[in-house]
Amino acid sequence: MDQRQRIIDENEYLLKLWFKSQTGDKVAFCQLAETQYRSLFSYATNFTDDREFIKDSIQNIFIRIWEKRASLTIQFVSIYLFKSLRNELMQEFRRSKQPFSSVYSQEVSELSDWQTVETEIEQTETDSESQRRIRQAIDTLPKRQQEAVFLKFYKGLENDQIAELMDINRQSVANLLYKALVALKSQMTFFNYWVITLVLLT
Repeated sequence: MDQRQRIIDENEYLLKLWFKSQTGDKVAFCQLAETQYRSLFSYATNFTDDREFIKDSIQNIFIRIWEKRASLTIQFVSIYLFKSLRNELMQEFRRSKQPFSSVYSQEVSELSDWQTVETEIEQTETDSESQRRIRQAIDTLPKRQQEAVFLKFYKGLENDQIAELMDINRQSVANLLYKALVALKSQMTFFNYWVITLVLLT
């Protein structure tokens, strides 16, 4: 099963849980929250290292969604949850006046569309040590690039979906991903090319 079909199947499953949740099914809602918690937590680490703050923020969005469930229309569950969590984090940063310039920094250079680079990338198997080093390299990227990489390669979102979630245009998403790949290549010269360019779909 390719990644796109896996994402479609996952969303269909999540939608079933969501529709049950809208009728007041608490068990279904808990299942929905449980299946998405780890991804949401990982996503939030692109913005802050405060684990308790992340946990509170995730709890807040699920409470709010449960309270408003009857009036909500959701087509893609993961995207809706990521967007909700992102907004929650942004609002809290604004309220606390914490510096968050890295997330709002603009990518100004015009680079070729990510699709031209994406054609070079193939899913491949690698050992756990390689995966660990690649993840360490990703952690050194600017926050916006980390966010884009997470959404693209770990969650399999399309550029248009990432653009909507991050409140930027599609070209900016392509720029972020392109720069991320270039940075990873420059940092990881001790790996073979196929390891450098893998997309971490495992």
